[in-house]
Amino acid sequence: MFKTFIYTALALLAFAGNSVLCRWALEGQNIDAFSFTAIRLGSGAAMLMALVSLHSRITLQRLIGLGSWRSALALFCYAACFSYAYLVLNTGVGALILFAAVQLSMLFIARLQGRRQSLLECVGVLIAFIGLSILLWPKLKQPESLLACLMMAIAGSSWGIYTVRGKGSNTPLLDSCGNFLRTTPLWLLLLLLALPQLSASSLGIVLAIISGAITSAIGYAIWYAVLPALTVSSAAVIQLAVPVIAAAAGVVMLAEPLTLTLVIAAVLVLGGIYWTLRAAKRRGKAT
Repeated sequence: MFKTFIYTALALLAFAGNSVLCRWALEGQNIDAFSFTAIRLGSGAAMLMALVSLHSRITLQRLIGLGSWRSALALFCYAACFSYAYLVLNTGVGALILFAAVQLSMLFIARLQGRRQSLLECVGVLIAFIGLSILLWPKLKQPESLLACLMMAIAGSSWGIYTVRGKGSNTPLLDSCGNFLRTTPLWLLLLLLALPQLSASSLGIVLAIISGAITSAIGYAIWYAVLPALTVSSAAVIQLAVPVIAAAAGVVMLAEPLTLTLVIAAVLVLGGIYWTLRAAKRRGKAT
């Protein structure tokens, strides 16, 4: 249990780190969204290959055969839409939209798989979403933010699919590596199509590499490792802590404003998470 807690906490910190790094890189026009996505996925694949080589002798051909194209497509859609959305959205709001979409998609998939949530679990989800709604409502009234919100919602849904597919992984490090490698033709095509718009400073490249190699590659491998110990509902709701962490980091690192609305939303989101996890635990004991 303690090991699961530590791994989960590290994964959540990595997820929040991705939001901060992406917003930091794009807000100051240190790099374009297309290059950030490509470097992030490419450096993530390189890091995972290095980690795999430390643990086992495996050929590149064997690595490419790992993972799946569906998971790779979900990973690419998440990364590309994530970068585009952060051209407009600030760290906290972007992360809240992202993980609200993650939760909705994962809970929807859980229902399709026949896993029903209890009334108390639904109450917890409702509390969390009230918090999200309080924060997001003013943003949705701004027309220029609607496309960015939509792109972040697509990113969240893609990540939800990627997470659910990862629950069945028996070799999380190898599968994560295979998925990242399979995104290579996708981000190469993206770079080719966006060639006239590409631009990057040394800082932007460094931030993209950190996002890819550390907070993405290592973070996702840890997340894949902990997923088998979590229910789909618990995995979905736990991730709602990420926007709160990301928003706090945005205030400290990027000088984004700390508002009363953000504080109230954070309290409700965390309260909803606690309620849902407690309800799921009671339900597990009852069965």
